[in-house]
Amino acid sequence: MSGRKAKRKKIAEVNTFPNVFQCFEFKKPILQNNQNEEVSYKGKWCNGFFGNNNALVLELACGKGDYTIALAKKYPTQNFVGVDIKGPRIHHGAKRALEDGINNVAFARLKIENILHFFGANEVTQIWITFPDPFPKDSHEKHRLTYKTFLEKYKQLLQPSGFIHLKTDDLDLARFSKQSVEEFGCKILYYKENIYATDLDFEDLNIQTFYEKQHLAKGRTINYLRFGF
Repeated sequence: MSGRKAKRKKIAEVNTFPNVFQCFEFKKPILQNNQNEEVSYKGKWCNGFFGNNNALVLELACGKGDYTIALAKKYPTQNFVGVDIKGPRIHHGAKRALEDGINNVAFARLKIENILHFFGANEVTQIWITFPDPFPKDSHEKHRLTYKTFLEKYKQLLQPSGFIHLKTDDLDLARFSKQSVEEFGCKILYYKENIYATDLDFEDLNIQTFYEKQHLAKGRTINYLRFGF
């Protein structure tokens, strides 16, 4: 099957998944389920969709959802939502969750710029940002997921005791992010470059995404930042 046909097949399939919600228009921030019905779980993802009062964790720019799935399996008493703009990427994680019966996982296809339309104030306990596009040009820095305009959004979503993880193979992005969050007034909880050079300090960093494995195979180093507000 050609790449285009495979992509179209994934898009058609992901549209039928009950654990995937999609915003099809950036300028019209509404979510639709697999029945093409408009739904809103803002402020009520846990009791409204998952049917419990457990903690809610987001993975932004989740790609294939490797971290989302691994964390959900490891922490069955927490709820996880993977967020990405690409349906074919989300397909992998959403399908795996359905096949493996992982019920504490959902995926949302939407632009992160619109995230405040879909998640409520103080609704989230943790946010993972795993291997996002580094947008290396200085003129594109406002698109980096640790730029101040994104931090403003995260601050509204995150509970006071919550925190954010950044895991990246791009050293410039790691250092930019550290400076960005410090300038924003965040508290740096942990920062380390080349995390695999020594024993890991946090067990959750053992999870390796599809993209991380590719980066490591190319000899790139992995960097980690944890911060809160």
